[in-house]
Amino acid sequence: MIGQFRDVMKTRLQGEETVHTAPMREWMRQRYFSYATAFLLFLSVWGFSDNLFWKIDQPSNSDPKFIVHGSFCLAWMLLLFSQANLVRARKIALHRKLGVAGLFTAIGVTFSTAYVFWSVWRPWREMSYLVQANRLLLPGFSVLVLLAFLHRKRPDWHRRYILLASLYMLEPVLSRAFNPIEPLLARFTDSQIDAAWWVFFIVLWNALFLSLFAYDRVVLGRIHPATKRGSLLFYTIWVAVLLF
Repeated sequence: MIGQFRDVMKTRLQGEETVHTAPMREWMRQRYFSYATAFLLFLSVWGFSDNLFWKIDQPSNSDPKFIVHGSFCLAWMLLLFSQANLVRARKIALHRKLGVAGLFTAIGVTFSTAYVFWSVWRPWREMSYLVQANRLLLPGFSVLVLLAFLHRKRPDWHRRYILLASLYMLEPVLSRAFNPIEPLLARFTDSQIDAAWWVFFIVLWNALFLSLFAYDRVVLGRIHPATKRGSLLFYTIWVAVLLF
């Protein structure tokens, strides 16, 4: 009797949980990738707003390697946002056509970034942790884009690999996204501003990964294997850089 009562209550609770979580699940399923990619595009424009709008006469804006590299990276973020919203609008045919452009853009990002790395190369031990990590995150980006291409007929894998690949390339964006905020901290000491920068940098980058975990938990009730693999590679790279 007690066992039957427990089963009935468990069934009712599960039913109530389903009723309450179903709207959130559907909301996240429809909007998460649109909103996440919009935020990444915003961060990119915000972080490099000086190059784009305020200080267009700076030396890097006349350096061909940075122009090409920046153009490919901005094109990638624009395509990322566009593709997510084409899927949301169910314009799948156009999404697939633009996917070819996305693949070539990813190749452009890879080779233009590699060329920038080569042109400013220094011995490994002289590089900062951030620079070392970037050298390893670039091939990680390329691997995830390749996996996304190979899984293009499996949308749940494909979109996660594409988003994770984009997160790998965020260090320059996040490093500069704090700059427009810095004048607001003029009354603080340099060490306090540096500490605030690190908090901003670490918390925001990790929060973007955690948002995908949260999406998986709400929509699937579990963490998708693509999310696990892409995140594991990212954090493995960082552990290797910090320890070795």
